Amino acid sequence: MEGMAIRLQNLRKTFGRTEAVAGVDLEIADGEFFSMLGPSGSGKTTVLRMIAGFEAPTGGTIELAGSDVTRLAPFERDVHTVFQDYALFPHMTVEQNVAYSLKVRRVPRPERLKKAREALASVRLADFGDRRPSQLSGGQRQRVALARALVGRPKVLLLDEPLGALDLKLRERMQVELKAIQREVGITFVFVTHDQEEALTMSDRIAVFNQGRVEQVGTPAEIYERPATPFVAGFVGTSNLLTDDVAEQVVGDRATYSIRPEKIRVLKESAVADEPRHSRATGTVAEVVYLGDATRFLVDLDAGGRLTALHQNLDTSSEDVAAFRGSRVTLQWHQRHNFRVPETR
Repeated sequence: MEGMAIRLQNLRKTFGRTEAVAGVDLEIADGEFFSMLGPSGSGKTTVLRMIAGFEAPTGGTIELAGSDVTRLAPFERDVHTVFQDYALFPHMTVEQNVAYSLKVRRVPRPERLKKAREALASVRLADFGDRRPSQLSGGQRQRVALARALVGRPKVLLLDEPLGALDLKLRERMQVELKAIQREVGITFVFVTHDQEEALTMSDRIAVFNQGRVEQVGTPAEIYERPATPFVAGFVGTSNLLTDDVAEQVVGDRATYSIRPEKIRVLKESAVADEPRHSRATGTVAEVVYLGDATRFLVDLDAGGRLTALHQNLDTSSEDVAAFRGSRVTLQWHQRHNFRVPETR
């Protein structure tokens, strides 16, 4: 299909009696930053390895740029994989590491050096070609691995949790850099992660995996604001789920509803304003978690169950918010934030 980088149809993989991937259908467009998100054991890495050719499917088909590659060897597919451990050659310079695959393909030396330097420039390492990997930081080594993958201009770049070994600050910076690099080079990125914030930050679209199946595919906003299943609502971000009797008392309906914590206002019972088209629930603050820039309130509802609310700390300190612990409050939010979660298929 024109404009389609990857198409997976009824892709399955079993290991003995374990069904790791249970019939996955996905279409990934040219130039898209696509993330496969899910907990450990959900099948996302196995799908990535089947796209790369490192695992043979038990059933189904894999198409790259409209061609069936299901039975082709990894080197016969126009893809490259970046792993978490970088796998750089320690005895080679950065430039030699990046140019290595071109050397194996017998690209003439002047051309491969030119391409290696262009790839290093694309990842903001133009002046680091003469260094050894041991002289680089973790983030710089990750970018060298990325340059090595980009140097041959593959149609698809597969990234298997490439930021997992980095510390939090560096990982957050690399998320922004990776997305900027992908936008500049225009290559399709398929990114595997278990970190929902990472997926929301970087992706054009996300596929949420659970027990070998795709629960939902959508933009970050669609996945976060309109979860298709209770699993997606609970896994992507923090979500409050109201069900059965509690949902009927609070929302007026016995279906399952998702309300995101940042949509909820925490008010002292005496300060409640009677605003139209708002849902309300009374309760007692069971715990207060001070996060620096925000505070998380865990409130046990009179109707049963517990809701979490998240407030930005615009004018408050840890001492201010701690005073709420054990107090009676009313939670209030606009009814448009009561998202009815579809029944599980």
